Amino acid sequence: MPAEPPPDPPPDPQPDPRPDAQADARPTDPETRGLRLVAVLLGLTVVSGLIDAVSYLGLGHVFTANMTGNVVVLGFAAAGAPGFSVPHTATSLASFLAGAATGGRVAVRFGTGSRRRWARVTLAAEAALVGASAAVALAVPDARGTTYALIALTAFAMGLRNATVRRLGVPDLTTTVLTMTLTGLASDSRAGGGTGHRSPRRTAAVAAMAAGALLGAWLVLHRDLATPLLIAATAAAVLAVATSGRE
Repeated sequence: MPAEPPPDPPPDPQPDPRPDAQADARPTDPETRGLRLVAVLLGLTVVSGLIDAVSYLGLGHVFTANMTGNVVVLGFAAAGAPGFSVPHTATSLASFLAGAATGGRVAVRFGTGSRRRWARVTLAAEAALVGASAAVALAVPDARGTTYALIALTAFAMGLRNATVRRLGVPDLTTTVLTMTLTGLASDSRAGGGTGHRSPRRTAAVAAMAAGALLGAWLVLHRDLATPLLIAATAAAVLAVATSGRE
């Protein structure tokens, strides 16, 4: 008897035509998990407003997030203007620079790998430093060295964050200064002859800083220094957990 022909091979499985099924089949990039960096940096801009409200209103007219203002304040203090202190301002500048140098080292360590991990490490460190400042303000509000401790801790945290934000390179979101943001908002607007395509982001950054400063000032004036610092630390911790590596 002639041999039976081999059975036909089974047909190739057809891909599921549903877009959602195809998306589920693809591996998820860990870098895309969490909040976009734009949202995270806007949140950090609110935190900067809180911290500068604490430092300027509660620590003797010194900035610990906005170093542009701090250099000007140092000039005021050196000229003998009342209400300003050279030692306080110098402490803030030195601590900020130390934090920025540390941020540069962190960038060398993490900058060529996962942006998500890099951002999370930096924000976790910021949360810890600001949380420590809140603990100091709560535990020993009237101690002799409390002012210097709060200046040093918050300025170091802001230097660390600024170095990271600079290396991340998300346009128009420096999180601590708004001069170039406002310049871009006006010069690139339709009134300035531009397209205004980044106006929403820039406007959001200005609003975020103002909101943080408003909340921080109200808390300093009506409660204490520890409360806005605790809110700032909590916000940084939440953003550290939630951030992704995508812009």
